[in-house]
Amino acid sequence: MRKLKILFFLVAGHWFLVSSCYATATTHIWAPSADIQPYKKWHLTSDFYVPAESDAAGNRPATITNFGLTVGVLPFKKVNAEVGFDHKSGYGALDDYPFYFNTKLGIPEGSFGEFSPKLAVGIYDIGTNEKVGYNVIYGKAGKTIFLGDFSLGTFSLGFFRGDSDLLLHGGKKDNEGLLACWERTLSEISDKLWVAVDYQGSRSSYGAWNLGFSYKFSDNTSVIFGYDIYNDRDLADTYTVQVDIDF
Repeated sequence: MRKLKILFFLVAGHWFLVSSCYATATTHIWAPSADIQPYKKWHLTSDFYVPAESDAAGNRPATITNFGLTVGVLPFKKVNAEVGFDHKSGYGALDDYPFYFNTKLGIPEGSFGEFSPKLAVGIYDIGTNEKVGYNVIYGKAGKTIFLGDFSLGTFSLGFFRGDSDLLLHGGKKDNEGLLACWERTLSEISDKLWVAVDYQGSRSSYGAWNLGFSYKFSDNTSVIFGYDIYNDRDLADTYTVQVDIDF
């Protein structure tokens, strides 16, 4: 684990010197995806997580905001990479350390033949203080499945592991688990409409089922609307609203 963290920090640092920027990890609705921003594409995102109810203790959680930026940094067709940061707020005392960094390296679907899946490895939520350094390392693979000419959507599967001192449930470590997603563009209705269901394991604060859809208003602007159901049922479910702009 320690060696992997050091490796990703060195790689991210190299990309920062080359590209003079940071950026935000590409996700589905909640969990990290196997998709990576193309070279020189900047991806600006603003996320809002609004509580849909009170938690098990009867408290109404604060709305969480997340602003970030993503950019692709490798000029190759068969190997892509992105680096990034998020600014998060709404966590009380943890807001003293609002910046989180990430990086991802991967291979686009079809890079090595018709049946080759997309693959990605990365790390995200690298905090600036040990209190918030979740350091979530993951790997994920995805493949679009067709039935004749009909797309059944893209299915992806992976695994993650984070800091065992911070990702807890009931005071015990719960810092690893499955990543899974189904997503599909509903081209029968509109090429601009996309739906997804994604899942992240564990009963830590990261574990959740997430359902949602997005609509692309223009070539570079889209909005995602989602609903997040946490695996720890003591936590309040949230609505997701995410605005994405590419440039």
